[in-house]
Amino acid sequence: MPPDPAAGVATKLQTVETGIGDPATPASQLPNLGEAQQDLEAALVEDAGLYSRVSALLPEPVRSAVASDVTAGVDLERLTPPRPTLPPWHIVAPAPADELQRDYREAEAAFGVPWAYLAAIHLVETRMGRIRGPSTAGAQGPMQFLPSTWARYGQGDINSDHDSILAAARYLHANGAPADMAGALYHYNHSALYVDAVSRYARRMLADPRAYLGYYHWQVRYRLTGGRVVVLPVGWHNP
Repeated sequence: MPPDPAAGVATKLQTVETGIGDPATPASQLPNLGEAQQDLEAALVEDAGLYSRVSALLPEPVRSAVASDVTAGVDLERLTPPRPTLPPWHIVAPAPADELQRDYREAEAAFGVPWAYLAAIHLVETRMGRIRGPSTAGAQGPMQFLPSTWARYGQGDINSDHDSILAAARYLHANGAPADMAGALYHYNHSALYVDAVSRYARRMLADPRAYLGYYHWQVRYRLTGGRVVVLPVGWHNP
């Protein structure tokens, strides 16, 4: 019988979470830490038994942070089924993390929507702007607006991170944010799974703003039928 990988996964997760959360960690190490965090948690999303064993080995607060991320990942897998073919996307490098932070904060100041909810939507929708291309429903831009919704709430360029983040805050505010974030998110995407996933990522960033620096480095992973997962790197293009 092969050895149980749970102990090794738990050790790696603790190292990764500690590194992301430590202000002394050099910025040059954050890309590898963020990608490792994503890979380790993705394995736990796919294997509930492994997750249970790993969770039992993790200390707090790492255990709670990982539990929240894994639950969000399960939500999103249930929301978005695997596809038979790769999408018509172009994967680009995201804008710098501090530049996006300024955009989220500007939107928060203008509309009262907590910055972390905007970052969480950006993460879920396009991995912080890495994905360029329409959704299966025809939504566009870094925050994935239908053209009809953009016509009402957008100002500027639907493909601009700054303009689409402001538009998302404007839309959420018009639908009850910040007083009713869950209700506003449900207007953004009519799914309780979506609301839960975005809220979990947002709450984690509000509790620990450095969590954003891990999420920022998450890559575009695309699930295909048959259980295959493909990482779409920067520069990938499927016309």
